[in-house]
Amino acid sequence: MTVPLKAIDGNADLEALMTDLAVKARAAARVLALAPPEQKNRALAAIERATRANAPAILAANAEDVAEARAAGITSAFLDRLTLTPARIDGMADGVATVREIADPIGTVTESWRRPNGMTIERVRVPLGVIGVIFESRPNVAADAGVLCLKSGNAVILRGGSDSFRSCRAIHDCLVQGLREAGLPEAAITLVPTRDRTAVGLMLSGLNGGIDVIVPRGGKSLVARVEAEARVPVFAHLEGVNHVYVDASADLDMAKSIVLNAKMRRTGVCGAAETLLVDRAAATSLKPLVEMLLDAGCEVRGDDAVQKVDARVKPASDEDWDTEYLDAVIAARVVDGVDDAIAHIHDHGSHHTDSIVAENARTAEKFLSEVDSAIVLHNASTQFADGGEFGFGAEIGIATGKFHARGPVGAEQLTSFKYRVHGTGQTRP
Repeated sequence: MTVPLKAIDGNADLEALMTDLAVKARAAARVLALAPPEQKNRALAAIERATRANAPAILAANAEDVAEARAAGITSAFLDRLTLTPARIDGMADGVATVREIADPIGTVTESWRRPNGMTIERVRVPLGVIGVIFESRPNVAADAGVLCLKSGNAVILRGGSDSFRSCRAIHDCLVQGLREAGLPEAAITLVPTRDRTAVGLMLSGLNGGIDVIVPRGGKSLVARVEAEARVPVFAHLEGVNHVYVDASADLDMAKSIVLNAKMRRTGVCGAAETLLVDRAAATSLKPLVEMLLDAGCEVRGDDAVQKVDARVKPASDEDWDTEYLDAVIAARVVDGVDDAIAHIHDHGSHHTDSIVAENARTAEKFLSEVDSAIVLHNASTQFADGGEFGFGAEIGIATGKFHARGPVGAEQLTSFKYRVHGTGQTRP
């Protein structure tokens, strides 16, 4: 039964509430770690059914969140991230189905070898434990994170943004229904039942050892706070200052299609392109690319060369090269070949997602090898930076760090490992 907003937000002892959630999540994690794949898959099947059946309730809750956000004067890009539609709910349910079908990572032996003394050593995937996910705006993250943690045998504590609170509660109801039908503990997927921002700080403290890892999913300020205050490991998800580089060898029609999609398909997602780099040797491509963006309603902020091709282009400032707009705005500049493009990305990128459009295979290979980003693409849109598009069914975020996980974080990336050693009585001399 859903608790009224006022009753939740008026809780007098938030620390005790959060600690209790963590204790119950830890107990649930022990059960999930040993749950057979068939039981977890039954829960996922029930979650998919519940999501589809309860779509009207989810949409109604989301409409209230959207109305409140619109009244607060929120930007159109923010509203796009917040808004759910029948198609997006279908996409959530489809993602659950895909997660159900992927191989269960828990118990997988990734390596095995025999020592000269006859012992056999195996490296085996195990869950991380209890994962805390702190996210903003996009309520579908509740579903993605919940089902990925379930598949990988982890319990999860979800703390959504206050702007999507009602939507997340409606989605969480579906997740709990699935757990219940499969006989798994409901505390395996917990939604923090308050909009009090103090709850975030308590999660970052680790809740007395109750949380094993934190995953932030949101804007730069949220990620900065998490990295500054967290007392537990963090899967870093930095901003997506993503680039598309159009090489002199690029096919113009392909370049136009990729650039338009990378920037304008959905401007408010982390995989959206924020900077366009065009090879100086591709001078004939610059004008049609810039005009296409402008005609599509995208503001273009360019260097001197870009400003010369269309009077509608605004001058780019130094800050523009480092900005994640999450809106219909793009920075554009002319570079002297692939080396200059790679240097620009090195200086201004966020190690998230970058793409090259080129027909020259050696140039493309150089870009893919030397650009140090979690995802690099050749002749494809940056908007493919998504766990669903990688075949993971969903993602808990795009990790831009280099420890443990990098790129889309799916079920497999939410595991650690242990070593199992089989002997026949060996002792160490």
